[in-house]
Order: sequence, then C-alpha cells, then structure tokens
Amino acid sequence: MGGAGTYKPTGKNDRAVLLEMIHSTTNTSAEDLLFSYKGMLYPSILCSLETFQALETFEAREDDLLVATYPKNGTNWLIQILCEIVSLVHHREPLPDATMIEFGSPEILARFKDRPSPRILSTHLDFKNIPKSFFEKKVKILLVLRNPKDTAVSFYQFHNSLPALPSYNSWATFFKDFTNGTVVYGQYFDFVATWEKHFDEKTMMAITFEEMKLDFPSAVKKISEFFQFSLTEEQIHLVANRTTFNSMKEKSENTHGKLGDSFFRKGEIGDWKNYFTEDQSKVVDTMFEKYLAGTKLGKMLNYDKYCKF
Repeated sequence: MGGAGTYKPTGKNDRAVLLEMIHSTTNTSAEDLLFSYKGMLYPSILCSLETFQALETFEAREDDLLVATYPKNGTNWLIQILCEIVSLVHHREPLPDATMIEFGSPEILARFKDRPSPRILSTHLDFKNIPKSFFEKKVKILLVLRNPKDTAVSFYQFHNSLPALPSYNSWATFFKDFTNGTVVYGQYFDFVATWEKHFDEKTMMAITFEEMKLDFPSAVKKISEFFQFSLTEEQIHLVANRTTFNSMKEKSENTHGKLGDSFFRKGEIGDWKNYFTEDQSKVVDTMFEKYLAGTKLGKMLNYDKYCKF
C-alpha cells in the first residue's frame, strides 16, 4: 500500500525522513505512485492504509494548531509562520517536524504524542476524513485557500518536479485530471465546498494566499490572534520578515533539501494566465459558479479579481 506504511523509523527528524522517501522514488512507476482510500487518490510513497487506519484513533489536544489546505495553497508557508510565532511566544526553537498528519508510517504518527504543546499540525485531508477528535476537542483550524486557477498551475508544476507524484507530458492532460478530480486529494471545488458546508466560525478561520501576499503583516496578525497568541507589533513584523515567500524560498534548501524548489516555486498571483486557454478558463468559471458562487468561502476567493482574463 505504499512505502510509508513499511518505512522503519531512523534517528532523523520526521520531515527529513519523509523528504528522503520522496527523493528515493525516481524509479517508481506512475501507477505505483498512487493508491486509493475511500474513493480518494493519495501519494503511495507518503500515505498508507495503515496510517489512515491509525488516524481514526488519533488523539488531538485542545491546544493543537491545525492548518488545513488543498495541495499548493500555501501549506508550508503557514507552517513556518506558526513555527515562528510559537517559538517567540513559548521561547523555544522552531520545530522542523510539522509534517502532515497523514504522511509517513504509523510509527511517525505515534511520535506526535511526544511533541510539546502547542503542536503545529497540518493536513490536506478533506473535512470528512479529519480525525474526529479534532472536532470533539474543538481544536482551532485554520483553512488556507488559493484561487483555483493558480492552484491548478502550481499543482501541475509540482507533479512534474516531485518524484513522489506522477509527471504529466502536457498541461492539457493535467487540466483534465484536475477538473475531473483524478488527482491526489481529489477535486479542488469538492474540497472547498465541503469545508464551506461545515464551517464553524467559533473554531475555524479561513485566510487566502492572495490576502497574505498583498498585506503580509496584517495576515500574520490575523493568524496569531485567531490562535490566541499575543504578539507585539514588533514581533508581528519580525515573524513577517522571517517568513516572506522569498525568504522561505531562500531557506528552502535547508528546510526541504534538494526538493526546495519544488515546494517553493514562484508564489505568484496570476501565473495561470500563462497556461490557461480561454476554453479552459471558462470550464473553471462554470465550476466556480456551480460549487462556490454566493458562499462565504467563495466570496473570500475574490474570484472576479483573480480568476478572470
């Protein structure tokens, strides 16, 4: 069911282990890079049946910090922001192990129990597959969104640069899979619409990639206040300066090894215009109208501003 379920733990931190697993997949066939669980595709190198089963009994803590995102919506960026905030507030070194809860072996998942509070956790899982204890403990969840067209382009480039995912010969082929939902973690619009349906303003907050790019210090303040961290203006700007996208990209070789450029490519708004045909654009426009038009999360995406030629 994939390398993640059979990997033997080493003395390395969990992120280093996962990056090593990704980098060792160069000879794996495209078909073997994916596996299906409950009707959803996942990367078999990083996810396994055994880990998904272990997640069903995962014990969340009330003070956990959970970041939920569709792939390529700013996951690593948010993790680093939270690492910097927590290190300032709790006077500890930023932890390098803030990996996806669904990544790795059950042994890696079990080691989450040893992490000091507050734990910074992240996931690409859709709402219905989040472990129940997160909702029972009323854990605060930060949902990060990015406009669907830039998401698609970034995801396409990710497929073609990350050994753990099948590569694509053409943008047109990937676009078809993206809109059909036959990519890992399923269809973008399904993901966002399901979160919209269950969005609880008491325990959840949504923020957009675009909002963060346009006024980053304000976004850092908003994130810290949601998680009930009191930062001074000086600390807010310190975190912002340490975690700009360009700063993250410059440090990516240290944080993500040889795969740094895969995780931090451009981080631009509007790159989709270099890839989408007019017909493809209309397809996504129609999907937005069907799934998200008039919804709270749909409005947050500011679709007309970011997704129209």
